[in-house]
Amino acid sequence: MSTRMKIVGILTARPGKVSELGAFLSAMRVHSRAEPGNLRWDIWRDKANPDRFVLDELYADDAAVAAHRESAHFKDYAAGIGDLAERTPITLDPVEVD
Repeated sequence: MSTRMKIVGILTARPGKVSELGAFLSAMRVHSRAEPGNLRWDIWRDKANPDRFVLDELYADDAAVAAHRESAHFKDYAAGIGDLAERTPITLDPVEVD
């Protein structure tokens, strides 16, 4: 059975990098949303701390996440994000509640 995969990324811009980070994430959004296994790829900005962004990603299954991580745009993201932000990625499994 296929299980959807949720990834949440919390990114805090390095000093002086908030605009560059926003543009970098916007470009990533366009490419990620075009992936066949991508169901959601949204960017949120913290109202209390405008230097902090939250990525909300949803994929059809593990294979879709693996394909995402093998894409050229993800490899570019992985290579460049450290210069722009501190990040905390969180991968989530769905929980059924009775």
